[in-house]
Amino acid sequence: MDLESILQFLEDKTILVTGATGFLAKIFVEKILRVQPNVKKLYLVFRASDCEKAEQRMHNEVIGKQVFRVLREKWGAEFDSFISEKVVAVPGDITYENLGVKDFNLREEMWKNIDVIVNSAATTDFCERYDVAFGINTLGVEHVLSFGKKCVKLKMLVHVSTAYVCGEREGLILETPLKMGQTLKASSSSKLDIKLEKKLVSEKLKQLQEQDISQQEIANAMSDFGLKRAREFGWPNTYVFTKAMGEMIAEEAKDEVPLLIIRPTMVTSTLNEPFPGWIEGLRTIDSVIVGYGRGKLTCFLASPTLIFDLIPADMVVNAMIVAMVADHGNKSSGKIYQVGSSLKNPIKTKMVRNFLFQYFVENPLINKDGKPIKVRIGTALPNMPSFRIYMLIRFMIPLKILQVVNIALFQYFKDLYVSNKRKIKMVMRLVELYKPYLVFKGIFDDLNTEKLRVKARESCKELDDFNFDPKRIDWEDYFLNVHIPGLRKHVIR
Repeated sequence: MDLESILQFLEDKTILVTGATGFLAKIFVEKILRVQPNVKKLYLVFRASDCEKAEQRMHNEVIGKQVFRVLREKWGAEFDSFISEKVVAVPGDITYENLGVKDFNLREEMWKNIDVIVNSAATTDFCERYDVAFGINTLGVEHVLSFGKKCVKLKMLVHVSTAYVCGEREGLILETPLKMGQTLKASSSSKLDIKLEKKLVSEKLKQLQEQDISQQEIANAMSDFGLKRAREFGWPNTYVFTKAMGEMIAEEAKDEVPLLIIRPTMVTSTLNEPFPGWIEGLRTIDSVIVGYGRGKLTCFLASPTLIFDLIPADMVVNAMIVAMVADHGNKSSGKIYQVGSSLKNPIKTKMVRNFLFQYFVENPLINKDGKPIKVRIGTALPNMPSFRIYMLIRFMIPLKILQVVNIALFQYFKDLYVSNKRKIKMVMRLVELYKPYLVFKGIFDDLNTEKLRVKARESCKELDDFNFDPKRIDWEDYFLNVHIPGLRKHVIR
């Protein structure tokens, strides 16, 4: 492990990034270009039919985003020429062989020059249709590995997974690999066979397409099928199930490819770089934050002492880069790094609830009438039974009482309940989907990641520029002055 100079390693390197439009990928690309402008080339793969459309996606969905503000200011009028020199938009699709790159000359050029591959392509929708999630999160890994084996200079392949491939386990969760065919459900009557899953996906899709139903009905059926298959083997949703199978393929098929797997926990807005609070879209915990700020969420499905494992996005990217440099060229690597905070700097549900209350009391959102939205401290509900009782008390029992006391009011509230029934069902569905994370009782061990931090402290002169130590996070300051203000600036309209 040589960490004398991260910047020196990055100099004159050619890096391929899949999933370039994703949240972490943008931060990774920006970081590399900002700290090492002498990187040779960055190939970014976009799902596009030709080079022109790939170029459009790159400028609209990556380079044109606010996260590149600092880099744009640094280069000024030369920014566009710098990007043109360093970044290549590649039309492709990781659900196909050769990453869907049809241009033979471009493929040959990439195989000849690529030093590092970062596979961050993923669909993160918990209830994504099974054929889509399987194609990207599972088969995509196989295709990236196959492509990497043809890269004659390849020094490292970084696969971005998720810590929650562990399912709903409790206790200390180690940085151990998932073995091919492993299941999380001891009572499962079936053995997990990825080749069989591929066949089942194809058969199910063909069966649905032969029926006289709409595309939306097909999508819903494939989504339900994914959830059914995931739960058959002990995973709570399609996302983590297909990511787990992707890891299995990575471990099984890596051969002599230098491989490392990054497992981040719940990724949140940037702590420091390129500036504090940048975020794109609502991450796992952010739907709760926004719902609470808008006065629509009055309870929290989580024990007050439960630990949320949150990690700022720039810390994940820093860990990726440092691990990439430290392990490069190690063909027997296959090392796993869990990047989170639950072991080193845990934040409890009660703390989050108090931070939200403090922030939105002092900085309330404004409703459509231009008035500040008032929030309450919120009720903490430790489990699903208590949540269901809460919903029953809030919506159904008042109706029964009103039916006896005041028939006019009863009819009014009954109509109100009926009109909101769809929303209530949606809330219950979302709660069921997010339940594994809201009541998660595991703590993620980070022994490999800690060893990496120790080595970096001992020998890396640029460590301050690549900080990924969760102990350096002040959670109160982060929530009140970084994360929630970042949400309001970049996401909430």
